[in-house]
Amino acid sequence: MMARPAGLGRGLSALLEDSPAAVAGDTQGIRQLPIDKVEPHPDQPRRQFDRPALEELAQSIAQRGVLQPILVRPVGDRFQIIAGERRWRAAQIAQFHEVPAIVRDSDDSAVAEMAIVENVQREDLNALEEARAYAALVENFEYSQGDIAKRVGKSRSHVANLIRLLELPEAVQQMLMDGRISMGHARALIGQDNAVELANHAIAHDLSVREVEALVKKGRPPQKASAGTTAAQNNPDIAALERQLGDLLGLKVQVSHGANGGKVQLGYRTLDQLDMICQRLSGEAI
Repeated sequence: MMARPAGLGRGLSALLEDSPAAVAGDTQGIRQLPIDKVEPHPDQPRRQFDRPALEELAQSIAQRGVLQPILVRPVGDRFQIIAGERRWRAAQIAQFHEVPAIVRDSDDSAVAEMAIVENVQREDLNALEEARAYAALVENFEYSQGDIAKRVGKSRSHVANLIRLLELPEAVQQMLMDGRISMGHARALIGQDNAVELANHAIAHDLSVREVEALVKKGRPPQKASAGTTAAQNNPDIAALERQLGDLLGLKVQVSHGANGGKVQLGYRTLDQLDMICQRLSGEAI
């Protein structure tokens, strides 16, 4: 039996666990496919590919070859990529005529899920690409937000918050996609009738997330703090830090801070999420 690579969690080891090469250690399960017979999946969640990063990968492939096979499914006389589109693109730049691949039959919902798992765990998606991928699972395959959270190793609130980004006007979504505003800025603008105007104002004046939140809250009556008010509710800096870390990790984060220091708590519900935390802390590749 081929040993399962350590630390991959629900990454490619999970995607390939049913393939002949992964299960039986049979190298015949990996085929060399003509590059021109392989095509990307039309609903691949990742839409933007960094050209310098692709060229760097292409240089590595030119020297060492494609070390990890891509995952494809047969479609007529061609093959559709489930996972590994970056490697396929880089192999073309390196002027390879063939690419190693594992071929497996998968239905549309399985393909969509596997593509999201690979991209999310490798941090290859921007916030909107991730949000659209989750929304497609909900709309096309009737996944619940809880189902998605379990499969990608994120919290349900992270999935819900990302999907809500799709409520923003297209202009604001484009600003987020281009990196002109951050996810924190975008979240503050959800549900605002003047979201485009506020986003443009934030860009023009280089406003922080806290400053945008303050603009949004203008005119709202102040809310009384309850007896159970947390440190984050009392301190907007801590609240912003919790949101930033939560967006980065896809987990619930709570920061407690006092005169003598404090603590950072990361909430997880599944072993996959715990595995992801351990990998991030140890610097292990995901």
